[in-house]
Amino acid sequence: MAKGCKADSADYRALFLADTPFIDLRAPAEFAKGTFPTAMSLPLMTDKERAAVGTCYKQQGQQAAINLGHKLVQGDIKEARVRAWCDFAKANPDGFLYCWRGGLRSQISQQWMAEAGVLFPRVVGGYKALRRFLIDSLEALVASKQMLLLAGKTGCGKTLLLEQLPWSLDLEALANHNGSSFGLRLGGQPTQISFENALSIALLKLDSQGFESVLLEDESAHIGSLMLPNSLQQRMRQSPVILLETPLNERVEIIFDEYIRHRLAQHLGGEGGYEAFCLYLRNAFKRIHKRLGADAYQHISSLLEQALAAQPDSVLAGELHRAWITELLVRYYDPMYEYQLKKRPRACLFQGDKAQVLEFLANFTG
Repeated sequence: MAKGCKADSADYRALFLADTPFIDLRAPAEFAKGTFPTAMSLPLMTDKERAAVGTCYKQQGQQAAINLGHKLVQGDIKEARVRAWCDFAKANPDGFLYCWRGGLRSQISQQWMAEAGVLFPRVVGGYKALRRFLIDSLEALVASKQMLLLAGKTGCGKTLLLEQLPWSLDLEALANHNGSSFGLRLGGQPTQISFENALSIALLKLDSQGFESVLLEDESAHIGSLMLPNSLQQRMRQSPVILLETPLNERVEIIFDEYIRHRLAQHLGGEGGYEAFCLYLRNAFKRIHKRLGADAYQHISSLLEQALAAQPDSVLAGELHRAWITELLVRYYDPMYEYQLKKRPRACLFQGDKAQVLEFLANFTG
């Protein structure tokens, strides 16, 4: 490593705990399968270029593949890619670069940056080593930490409570999904691999702060399209539950704030506006129509359509939205919650309202 530049690193824990900015040199298709929260895709080769080099390697060997790579990435193409890496390095002087295994791609890119006057370190072992470290860390931390599950009926404010405790883990935030039929957030969900990577990093950070216990929401095996790692599922099934009790009227307000007021504001600031907001609610509602039953579906659907037909920010619209939310909680989510509770009984460590639960958790020592 040239003088004045940080050394290449294999201290994966330190890199993740520092939220190190990464240049991900892998091809776009590789990046799309899974990455890290602080990584930016700045590939050495496009998918097509990488495929050609890979075929050449299999048929003619390493040197022929290297020669083809240099032929494909030269001139203005090379200059543009090196410029992008250097711009990233200047904006993120504490960053690192990596390719799949920390081999030729990262070494070549590092050399080209040095020739352009920018010294930038790489991750030893590349993405594969970083990913392996996170998989192993996740298994070890899940096994070693005491886990407490926060449970309660839909809309009781579990996420709001988690946000107030530094030793909590918000799985829904990591999955970018609120866990219900209405839970799809803007921007969509990460890939399964990216979700697992982010989950492991979050646990590493809690561990680095010395927390022996982790509080998380009592989730099912899936959050939207994503699945919790098997080891975490098993540990959660064995963990005690803290039951958060919230009156129906407060739960309606929490749901209204989350799925109506805040979501509407997001949609009105984006493409499609109010039409996109209406489509989101209708599609979410349709996903549960079979489980809801024909009569209840028609009744609640009518209330929803009345709410959507009213002036979006009017008092009437607010009242109508609260009406269908109340019916949905009473007719669908509450019975489903009671059924799941009986189907899968759990050891209840404590139950109470928000203030009582917070007081209990503040004094919890495990």
